[in-house]
Amino acid sequence: MPVHVDLSAHEITVPVVIRNAPPGRLYEDAVTREGAGIVSSGAIAIRSGAKTGRSPADKHVVRRPESESQVWWGPVNHPIDEHTFLLNRQRAVDYLNTRDQIYVVDGFAGWDPACRVKVRVLCARAYHALFMHNMLMRPTLDDLERFGAPDFVIYNAGQFPANPYTAQMTSRTSIDLCLERREQVILGTEYAGEMKKGVFTFMHWFLPARGVLSMHCSANESLADGGGGGDVALFFGLSGTGKTTLSADPARRLIGDDEHGWGDDGIFNIEGGCYAKCIHLAEAKEPEIWRAIRFGTVLENVVYDPATRAVDFESSAITENTRAAYPIDFIANAKLPCTAGHPRNVIFLTCDASGVLPPVSRLSHEQAMYHFLSGYTARVAGTEMGIVEPQVAFSTCFSAAFLVRHPTEYARLLAARLRRHEARAWLVNTGWTGGAYGVGRRIDLSVTRRIIDAIHAGALDVAPVTRDSVFGLDAVTAVPGVVDRVLEPRLAWADEAAWESAARRLAARFRDNFQAYAAAAGADVVAAGPA
Repeated sequence: MPVHVDLSAHEITVPVVIRNAPPGRLYEDAVTREGAGIVSSGAIAIRSGAKTGRSPADKHVVRRPESESQVWWGPVNHPIDEHTFLLNRQRAVDYLNTRDQIYVVDGFAGWDPACRVKVRVLCARAYHALFMHNMLMRPTLDDLERFGAPDFVIYNAGQFPANPYTAQMTSRTSIDLCLERREQVILGTEYAGEMKKGVFTFMHWFLPARGVLSMHCSANESLADGGGGGDVALFFGLSGTGKTTLSADPARRLIGDDEHGWGDDGIFNIEGGCYAKCIHLAEAKEPEIWRAIRFGTVLENVVYDPATRAVDFESSAITENTRAAYPIDFIANAKLPCTAGHPRNVIFLTCDASGVLPPVSRLSHEQAMYHFLSGYTARVAGTEMGIVEPQVAFSTCFSAAFLVRHPTEYARLLAARLRRHEARAWLVNTGWTGGAYGVGRRIDLSVTRRIIDAIHAGALDVAPVTRDSVFGLDAVTAVPGVVDRVLEPRLAWADEAAWESAARRLAARFRDNFQAYAAAAGADVVAAGPA
């Protein structure tokens, strides 16, 4: 039986409080109270309501004197005053107190005991409780008995709207973080990802204060002879770059798929679960994720046949952002506990739809800082044939939406770790070659896998390189099993002058974007960017 919990400190007076319920109990409530359905694999399928993704424009951070000078204010962190936060907090508490029952999920963030944070979630939906049961590290009964006061509390009253007439509110949705109170308040959105990223945002504040780099990346580790741990690799990348696919390697153990810390003893996963996209999911392409969708997994906003209960992973009738949330031990080759030594390789993934970046480049530490701060990828505007102009996207530190401190703080921590542990940094382009989108072709996944395998094997540490004339990148020109011509974009294009023109257009976008970081980054890092 879950241990009783006193919620008086949170002003919760609901007579029925369900703490750390097992998945079976949460299934029952989700089906009978929230209209969820159990699908053929045993997973539970449920809708997140009107919001099927995060609401970044409605994310607020309380401006207080203690932290004001350390927060990266702007389009990511919108300031509100503490009075407004407390009004929204009271609104959330009042809503939760009108329910006949609420759920409490107590768990941990951070597999490194020295950096572990006790998280408490207060919510009114079984869906939210099961989601966070999966995404946090799950405590034992003994842990619950000794849990004590939490370090971070989420008040999820997402079914109840914010009051748009409240000062500093811009809509009926508000996701508010108070760093000093260590609390998050959610109003007007039932999308469960707001809780996951609320914890991550807090860890982006908490870990650097302890000298630990918080990272939006996946991580895996090789299996050495005899089954021991081997070399560790980090994969940074935005949506569509292959971060999840390339880190899910049957020859390596998965440490985590999204959020990590890098401290003095090595790296560690922040989460206890995975939150995988499942649009177009197929067993042949991603068998590990496919097999993880079973009893206990939350399927979010998927379409399924009401008769057979089979999920249609091709359907985007509700949203393109269909998701599966499951405990990390549902992945067969997950490493438990989710910790490892210091990385040997740090890989920045980009999907360059302009087709000008090399498939793989070896980076200096200064170049690593430049590309980390840039966080470049490209998204294609549409699927019509003939579209050649990509949508350029930059997300600093590959994590702009969740950063609290200035990006250069995270970059300095990364630079120090790379130097201290002599880690190699790489830029791997999983995008186009031979021309831009609509003219060239996507770099074949098998080619990218050979590149990643060669990085893991150390084969590219001393491989020959050629200096890119526009970006100054040392493009690797020999990879086992890869045709050399593919590795040099200038040669892969039919018209070298066209490559030069496209490369210089993209380089200009890099320079324009980097102006925001140039002063803090320093002259050496600025010089490591495109000419």
